[in-house]
Amino acid sequence: MEVRNPATGAVIAAVPDASEAELNAAVAAARKACTAWRHTPWEERAAIVSRIGDTIALNAAELSAMLTCEQGKPTDQAITEIMTAAHWLRSTATLTLPDRATETAPGRKHITRYVPIGVVAAISPWNFPVALSAFKIAPALLAGNTMVLKPSPFTPMTVLRVGELVRDFVPAGVLNIITGGDALGPLMTAHPGFDKISFTGSTATGKRVMAAAASSLKRLTLELGGNDAAIIMPDVSIEETAQKVFRSAFANSGQICIATKRAYVHDAIYDEFRDALARLIVSAKVGDGSEPGSTHGPIQNRPQFDRLSDLVADCLANGYAMIQGESPTGTGYFLPLTLVDNPPQESRIVQEEQFGPILPLIRFSEVDDVIAKVNDSDMGLAGTIWSRDIEAALKLADRMEIGNVWINEALALSPFAAFAGHKQSGLGVESGIEGLMAYTEPKTYFVGG
Repeated sequence: MEVRNPATGAVIAAVPDASEAELNAAVAAARKACTAWRHTPWEERAAIVSRIGDTIALNAAELSAMLTCEQGKPTDQAITEIMTAAHWLRSTATLTLPDRATETAPGRKHITRYVPIGVVAAISPWNFPVALSAFKIAPALLAGNTMVLKPSPFTPMTVLRVGELVRDFVPAGVLNIITGGDALGPLMTAHPGFDKISFTGSTATGKRVMAAAASSLKRLTLELGGNDAAIIMPDVSIEETAQKVFRSAFANSGQICIATKRAYVHDAIYDEFRDALARLIVSAKVGDGSEPGSTHGPIQNRPQFDRLSDLVADCLANGYAMIQGESPTGTGYFLPLTLVDNPPQESRIVQEEQFGPILPLIRFSEVDDVIAKVNDSDMGLAGTIWSRDIEAALKLADRMEIGNVWINEALALSPFAAFAGHKQSGLGVESGIEGLMAYTEPKTYFVGG
């Protein structure tokens, strides 16, 4: 299976395209290892999970260079992703799930323990292939499950390399990494050998994953799409906030599930804020992530590039004013950073998740009106509020129908904080104690006198 560099379109590697027989072999290996691994002491499992993180950090230079080649992001951002993965593994390894015991009467009690689910099918996406794989590996293995992990066919190389680096100390069958094309994912989600599916990707694909899991009632964690809104109040520092909103919308060329996808700006500062964002857009350097000075890389793959190009064409066809930066021409999947100036609420660029470097900026004057527009979405992943009045911002946050709210910051995740999507943005929880519990099932013992 060919792997292409999105900055050039050139084929840079070939990786295995696993067959159903190879999937069956991986599942069988995970199933064989499951009993011994679940009975391995928690401290030993934690040490191995932490060592995976250490190994990733020790090989950050090699892994980040490979990641830039296959994903496209600039080198410094690739290093950040690699180190985030290492941090997540090490930090998650410090978590525990102690038994919960309650005495109900003299000599009687009940004890709840959190036991492993079994064999996990993990499917990770192409925008942060290493970090989002680590988000799954760490809690699953720590809790005592074994795993078969499939990275995106667009970005399989770096995750495969991680597998090579850890194979000597992770017990055989505990972590299995396979690569394959579009046919492999459905084979995994319907496979009777899996007890749980952990999937990160689009809402449309997540619905198909859920349907495939229904026949055997597989446990699910689905981290899906978002149409994340920012609310910018009139009391902000315009230049400082514009820089933060710029990063929240355009980091990784907008290819982040929790990126700002639509920004509602108070009418009192709209023009000034738009102009501040425009200056940042035209000063950014879009280019090959391996080239010094590049701040934003290409769109990762041709289907997403075509979809984004269609959204830009729709904006042009409808006469929306746009401000665009520069981008290279040639064979790479490059799009200029784009600001769409006050499109209508019903426009495609506002209603759809773009997942790319196109940001609609929308005027508002009344808080009730903007909250109604923010909540006018089937998605409910995340959002941001920008205001100097923290108490007022917290009240606004209470009214947003989303799972994660940042106030005066963005894109800040923690391995110790629960992360969940509301509405059609997901099912289940990742990270924190709640995310660890999602890879277990409660088992209660009732003890009589």
